[in-house]
Amino acid sequence: MALMAQVFSTCALACIQQKGLVLYAYVIMSNPIHLIISKQQGASAFCDIMRDFKKFTSMQIIKAIKANPQESRKEWLLTMLAAAGRQNSNNTTYQFWQQDNHPIALEGNWIDEKLAYIHNNPVQEGWVSEPEAYFFSRARNYAGLLSPIKITSIYDGITI
Repeated sequence: MALMAQVFSTCALACIQQKGLVLYAYVIMSNPIHLIISKQQGASAFCDIMRDFKKFTSMQIIKAIKANPQESRKEWLLTMLAAAGRQNSNNTTYQFWQQDNHPIALEGNWIDEKLAYIHNNPVQEGWVSEPEAYFFSRARNYAGLLSPIKITSIYDGITI
């Protein structure tokens, strides 16, 4: 899990710097990954950024799975990803991401509700007792703690 989260974090930072992705909130768990994102003004179309983001992260995570000698689930993971890939004619080998996204326009109380939902995912799973205790989460930014990805505040556009 930590290896995939680290790879995902690196890929997200690359898309922020090179593609114009704006990341407001995230939690990276083994399943699922939740994001609140948008794009910078003047960047490519959002669907193009998402396509590139998904392609880049899936390639890097599969590469990391294959290269990691300590990944005990390597064969199982690759078998599952290959089986999913065979069911989708858009793929040549593996299916890592689901094909669709679930975009929601965030306005008013929806912002706070979705941020709380994302932050509390690791707590709900029983992994930690407080949202900021989970390393791969935006909640750490709010608490002034180190996290793998600096994010932009959804309220004022300031990077924290």
